[in-house]
Amino acid sequence: MLRRSMKAYTPLLLITLMLGSCSVQQGTSSGGSSSDVTSQTLIYQDHTYLPGIKSVEFYNRSREQSLPVITLGSEDELLLAFDDLRPTSRNFYYTIEHCDANWRSSRLSPIDYMLNFSEDRINDYRFSFNTLQKYTHYEVILPNFSIQPKISGNYLLKVYEDNDQRKLVLTRRLFVVKPMVAIQAEIAASTQVSKRESNQKINFTVNHPQVTIQNPYVDVKAFVMQNGRFDNAIWADRATFVRQSQLVYNDIRSFDFAGGNEFRRFDFRSLRFQTEQVARIIRDSVNIVQLLPDPNQNTPTYTFNYDENGAFFIRNQDGRDNRTDADYATIKLDLASEAPSDNGQAYVIGKFNDYQLKEENRLTYNPARGRFYGSMFVKQGVYDYQYVWVENNVSNPVPFEGSFFQTKNTYQIFFYFRRPGGRWDELIGYTEVRN
Repeated sequence: MLRRSMKAYTPLLLITLMLGSCSVQQGTSSGGSSSDVTSQTLIYQDHTYLPGIKSVEFYNRSREQSLPVITLGSEDELLLAFDDLRPTSRNFYYTIEHCDANWRSSRLSPIDYMLNFSEDRINDYRFSFNTLQKYTHYEVILPNFSIQPKISGNYLLKVYEDNDQRKLVLTRRLFVVKPMVAIQAEIAASTQVSKRESNQKINFTVNHPQVTIQNPYVDVKAFVMQNGRFDNAIWADRATFVRQSQLVYNDIRSFDFAGGNEFRRFDFRSLRFQTEQVARIIRDSVNIVQLLPDPNQNTPTYTFNYDENGAFFIRNQDGRDNRTDADYATIKLDLASEAPSDNGQAYVIGKFNDYQLKEENRLTYNPARGRFYGSMFVKQGVYDYQYVWVENNVSNPVPFEGSFFQTKNTYQIFFYFRRPGGRWDELIGYTEVRN
């Protein structure tokens, strides 16, 4: 098993690596070719550009699978980890780009928002061991000697091959906060009578005695996410009430989220033993795990089930190292439910696929059996997931999962400020609240 670590290099050698020729840098790898990588169009969101890149994890190291938020100037660290299922190791590089509150490029020079260097090479990689699916595991910790943000705000982490930013591999969003305000928040029942039993409303107050906000209807923005999901986040460009050193966000029409339901989950940390959700395990030239049929959970009453709000955790009980000894398997899904309508498609989503409607995770309906069938290709571990119905480009989990006010959710609140005449949006407030 081969391992390259950033800690093995001195600062002088890091400078040499940054400024050295491409041929010298390529010589440190195991000779993998990147000729199969073509130019990609940059997308300012969490996105994987190559089908061979799997199991992308990006979180604050203080809590596994947490949102990638760090405090500027603190000792907070983020871990990026992913697997490349293509043969041999590759020359991966990474950088960060500052973005505005709406996740568009701030169009700043790297010298304005980064210390030391503008890019670096990923030197920590390991080969899989004793697995049917061969892969190379990569890791990098941020901030580090080479890559350090020096202003607060939104950042886009970009990973690419052969020091060519056109050959994108993956992008991930991260937050750097400089706390200058205090946010007090609560979760209440929806103010809309028809949604009292299904929705959760977020009310919050921003106290800013240390920050002079001259125009609160222009200079600040608030952003709320449910369970760290960008696909159902809600914006507010202005506060409901403006008071002395205080902004109140409690408009009856704002920050009203469907409570949803607890996520479904399955556990296949071992490919030798069946857990309660696993019907059978087939190990041949590939691993196949058939899950027990999932019922339709859109019922009149709420039932609590422990979940991780959509997250997944790489775990392996058959080996010693979760990162390199865990194998991949095709998970076969069976949803016992009638189709909500004749026009639409069903998908399985979760953090494992960034909640995106990928073709590989689309379900096929069998009208004779009244069931949906699908699959996901994932690494050993514990996974949360849910089913959604997509019709007229609208994704809706309610037909399969239901929605309840009692559902346990976590909400993240971000507060942005652009100083008069400023060129970028600062992230000056962040908090997390759960019911």
